[in-house]
Amino acid sequence: MLSGPVAGTGTRLPAWTRVGYRGTLAEVFSGRDNGVGFLRFALAMSVVVSHSGILGFGRPDLLGEQFRNQQALGGLAVAGFFILSGMLITRSARRTTFGRFCWHRALRIFPGLWVCLAVTAFGVAPLIAYHEWGTLHGFFARDSGPFGYVSNNMWTGIRQSGIHDLLASTTPWGRLTRASAFDGALWSLCYELLCYMVVGILLVSGVLRTARRLVPLLAALLYVRILMDFRFSHGWGGGVMAHYDRFETTLFGTIDLRWVVYLGFLFLAAGAMELYKERIPIHDGLGVAALAICLGTLLFGGWFAIGYPVLAYVMVWAACRLPRRLHWVGRKNDYSYGIYIYGLVGQQVLASFGWNRWGYWPYLALSVSLAWTAAFLSWHLVEKHFLKLKNWTPARPVRPTRWVRVRRAAGADGGASAGVGVGVGIGVVVPEPSSEPAAAPAV
Repeated sequence: MLSGPVAGTGTRLPAWTRVGYRGTLAEVFSGRDNGVGFLRFALAMSVVVSHSGILGFGRPDLLGEQFRNQQALGGLAVAGFFILSGMLITRSARRTTFGRFCWHRALRIFPGLWVCLAVTAFGVAPLIAYHEWGTLHGFFARDSGPFGYVSNNMWTGIRQSGIHDLLASTTPWGRLTRASAFDGALWSLCYELLCYMVVGILLVSGVLRTARRLVPLLAALLYVRILMDFRFSHGWGGGVMAHYDRFETTLFGTIDLRWVVYLGFLFLAAGAMELYKERIPIHDGLGVAALAICLGTLLFGGWFAIGYPVLAYVMVWAACRLPRRLHWVGRKNDYSYGIYIYGLVGQQVLASFGWNRWGYWPYLALSVSLAWTAAFLSWHLVEKHFLKLKNWTPARPVRPTRWVRVRRAAGADGGASAGVGVGVGIGVVVPEPSSEPAAAPAV
């Protein structure tokens, strides 16, 4: 028995698919009425929650051991971010020009990041220095100082993780690594920016509009590499064991090709779903089954080979199917970016001042509260004001006018002869004739 034709496609589906089928991604996903804002907020908070154990007490990240050391909660959150970004950034790129696309991406990343770096270097770090040293003498020294922290990290790559030796001896993470580190969450921003660059190249080359099949092909090639890596895993559990090269860059610091492959795959996979959104079904049965596969592979193994690509569908399905009462989250005020870039800074400060001595739950509550407060200030004082400039266009230079001498023809009274200049036209502005034909009127 067959059901009626699917709206917008003209195809007929088997009867069993009628239960849970909501339409295609193109039909179901709305530009503003969706669950993306809530998902991003939840993912950002998950990073803070996941790192509370290791930053506050030196314990492994949350759920890492339960997931057979394949990926902890924080890693899952970063993966979710790249999936949502892949879908949204690809959608944005297809609707605009290359220059406007670059302008939008720069406004979203850099103002908030630069203010965060400045606040960390010149607001937070002096407090830590005075707490640990009892003085600020030598704090502003150029070697590994606050100015270097801002300038070395301002293009998203972490080229200087700490400031002097601050936090190295007063925090659990510092004692584990024997190094100063203020904001480890920034490590993923350079890979996000690299993905933006790839989308920009695909946009300016015309691939997004005329050769969209190249995007799923690129994602498939990266997935083949992930499958090849699975051979080196210890059974079905464990993390990525394959060796990847690292190389230094001037702006981004150290680039690990492992993250280029794994995060790039998720970004391109979600971008491919956006490009073929008229063919991607949003089905509750598929969503629940995909979620079960993700949980099963995390708990029993095979995450990167099986669950990793399935996560892309889970995130897209959730963005479409979360309850409407959650759709208001992030619609007007998007705190997710601020939570992500400030959350770990706050946790390091709390640990340095010893406020983790009260136990895990008070420390977690303080961490979440501090992250949300910083994100609130970042959004209302910095981010949203720069985002208002997304439609700004630099004014074109005004073409200078020319002052010319005008010649007057002889009048009816027989005054000056035709073609003879009498000088009365000096100072009259006369536009130069255009060499181009007049434009046809718009139809």
